Amino acid sequence: MIPLYHLPKLQMHRLALSLMLPVALLGVVSLPSQVPTATAQSAGGNRPLSIRSDVQEYDAKTQVITARGNVQMLYPARQLQATAAQAQYFSKERRIDFSGNVYILQQGNNSIRAEKVTYLIDEGRFIALPQSNRQVESVYMVDDSNVNGQMAKPAPKTPALKRSN
Repeated sequence: MIPLYHLPKLQMHRLALSLMLPVALLGVVSLPSQVPTATAQSAGGNRPLSIRSDVQEYDAKTQVITARGNVQMLYPARQLQATAAQAQYFSKERRIDFSGNVYILQQGNNSIRAEKVTYLIDEGRFIALPQSNRQVESVYMVDDSNVNGQMAKPAPKTPALKRSN
């Protein structure tokens, strides 16, 4: 084999081109696999909802998927992540029931903690129930820095409680 420094410029360019061509083709071949994912996320159609758990069952008659143990759900189309002890996806009703230490994170900021949560997919609505003698906890990020083109005013002071004896 001839050392590279002995090759004329034209041959060096050809060698460089022949080395870059496979890399460029690999990039073109891998690109189409990314396009359908973006297309599937837009304008209706099917959207992926993935569920991971220790055990999963599917009832073909009722079309209900039941996931138990360390349930993790990811629904990118709705920017939704959830964890629970159990989840049931009712595909006919387009509803997901979570139970057991449920934590739902939506849009990376808003969250719900409860014992049971029902998510109505078509309505984009959550119904949360607490454990007995406890409460549901929700955290919503509110941007009130610029309301109606003005800087937000601080909240008014709460008057002191007056005791009546």
